[in-house]
Amino acid sequence: MKLTGSFMTAAGALALAACSTTADGGETRSASAAPAKATASSDAPYPSTYKPYPGAPTALVGATVFDGTGKEIDNAVVLFRDGKVQAVGTGLDTAGYTVIDGTGKYVTPGIIDIHSHLGDYPSPSVSAHSDGNEATSPTTPEVWAEHSVWPQDPGFTRALANGGVTTLQVLPGSANLIGGRSATLKNVPSRTVQGMKFPGAPYGLKMACGENPKRVYGSKGRMPSTRMGNFAVDRQTWIDAQGYDGKKRNLAKESLKGVLDGKILVHNHCYRADEMALVIDMAKEMGYKVTAFHHAVEAYKIADLLKENDVCSAVWADWYGFKMESYDGIPENAALLQNAGACVVIHSDDENGIQRLNQEAAKAQAAGKRMGIDISDAQVIRWLTLNAAKAMGIDGQTGSLENGKMADVVLWNGNPLSVYSRPEKVWIDGALLFDADNPKMRPVSDFELGQPGMGDVK
Repeated sequence: MKLTGSFMTAAGALALAACSTTADGGETRSASAAPAKATASSDAPYPSTYKPYPGAPTALVGATVFDGTGKEIDNAVVLFRDGKVQAVGTGLDTAGYTVIDGTGKYVTPGIIDIHSHLGDYPSPSVSAHSDGNEATSPTTPEVWAEHSVWPQDPGFTRALANGGVTTLQVLPGSANLIGGRSATLKNVPSRTVQGMKFPGAPYGLKMACGENPKRVYGSKGRMPSTRMGNFAVDRQTWIDAQGYDGKKRNLAKESLKGVLDGKILVHNHCYRADEMALVIDMAKEMGYKVTAFHHAVEAYKIADLLKENDVCSAVWADWYGFKMESYDGIPENAALLQNAGACVVIHSDDENGIQRLNQEAAKAQAAGKRMGIDISDAQVIRWLTLNAAKAMGIDGQTGSLENGKMADVVLWNGNPLSVYSRPEKVWIDGALLFDADNPKMRPVSDFELGQPGMGDVK
């Protein structure tokens, strides 16, 4: 995705004038500012070159705000300028801000998808791009998802316009016990993945347990072919990494050592409750922490254990039964976790689901209500914002509308937990990147331009 065609018009003359090209193919956001400097190191050899697009000081007035922390503020004012939230409250002075009337509408932080494969998995429009699984060894911590991400994937712009998604974590797939490093991205147009990389976000390490690794490698007649084989390979891999001193570089062990040093966060694909409990024990044995279990369809069975160990559950609203280890998934999963005081995140793992995470959260909320667990709308929004940011290690920068945080903001035309609501305007770092009321501000990927039925926005 870069500013071209319809989206070039959409971003407006200001963004066009401010976007220049550096010698290495990166992009800067201000013609007068110095290019974003990429300072490489062994910890970050492919550093972020992201710089925010320019945005006007903005005041959203009169809307209901779900601030991401679990608070609801009626008839609120949200002020942001210079890419940061300045204040949220009632009766605030709006002098010096462009005022947008939000009466009858709702404001939330930008939606965050903690589990996406946009850019590295096949999508309905781009079937040739299947780069998410390096299924040649059961452990491949040396691979990095960002080296497979294709910035022109039409899914990015659709997630922005249809789902209000401003940040996402792209993960390797789950064929391997250790699949490699994740990439946390700002959902902005860029010709390079480095131009999308969330500045300062820690890397994640994708791990997987259960059916997928044992099926993939068992079918090749090699270990692991059982769950006990999964754990044996994992444990030996961690043991081998514990003595790594870095004197002779080893990409796989660098990633594992990063986890052991607390610099890289573990995101573990896992379905069954008994396996999650075993993984927690293994993490304690080997000296690392699981940040979040992904999919986690049986998390409700061990909600107390997950709370005790401060492990988030990134779950679907109601996916279940599509393979044996997902058979005991229930739609009340998220509500039961919330009721137990555990950390809940709603994720997509799907190029279509990412466009309606708000509706997925509403389904999970409704399932809880049917069994007598009443969770406020403001708390449910936290499942899509601050909780996701916490599990990704970026909650100090985004995920809630608090002073000094990134102005990643969505104005919804109605309650975001209604099936009839959708984003009306989306800002990323204070820059308006989508406006449903302005046909010239609807993002379209380069890849879609000129193709019949795709991207011909007038």
